[in-house]
Amino acid sequence: MNTFEVKDMTCGHCSSTITKAVKALDPGATVQIDINAHRVQIESDTLHAGQWSDVIRQAGYTPVAIQDGAQAAAPVAAPARKGGCCCG
Repeated sequence: MNTFEVKDMTCGHCSSTITKAVKALDPGATVQIDINAHRVQIESDTLHAGQWSDVIRQAGYTPVAIQDGAQAAAPVAAPARKGGCCCG
């Protein structure tokens, strides 16, 4: 299981955008999202955590990998969003 904290994921639109980005690369991946906790969990045999982090970043968000309940990496600036999220 690959777990990320995504502080700039704030609504259902954000959740949908991340899910679509993951499913585009691995339609068989299991994606669990907790918007209130800003957590994304991806279960996949296709890519590793660093690659999933890149997928979330390319979708316009700022993921921080979480391992065993601790932050594993510092956030990296996300690219500018095209059109932005409905929540600003």
